[in-house]
Amino acid sequence: MDQPEEPLTPIPDEKSDPSFAQQVQKLHQLTVYGRWLFVGCLWLTIAPVSLWGLRTEISLWEQYFTWVAVRYGLFYHPLSTFGLAFCIGMTAGVLVWQSRNILLGLPQQEKQRLEKQVYRIRQQGPTHPLWKWVCH
Repeated sequence: MDQPEEPLTPIPDEKSDPSFAQQVQKLHQLTVYGRWLFVGCLWLTIAPVSLWGLRTEISLWEQYFTWVAVRYGLFYHPLSTFGLAFCIGMTAGVLVWQSRNILLGLPQQEKQRLEKQVYRIRQQGPTHPLWKWVCH
């Protein structure tokens, strides 16, 4: 009764199809660009709003900077603190993720996920949104 939704055809490997490895690399590059685009959008939207919420404290910090003033300023403005922490955290997360991929290479699980996604893009063909960026 339980039949798979997709036919069970093997995913091509790099040795049998050299363009497949190139397409996996393109998809990985798109993933990197997408993550940095997301981080950039965070810094252009959430960070200014968060800094605007801290504008009175920032002017106080310019006059009398102490770590206690920073601590209390952030403590009494939790939304602004959360917004800035989210921007900083996402930036650090993408930096660590990309650094790990550069220094240690892609983990096997990530590589398999990318290969499956490229296979699905190839199966769907030109109707897939990523078709023109990955397969051409």
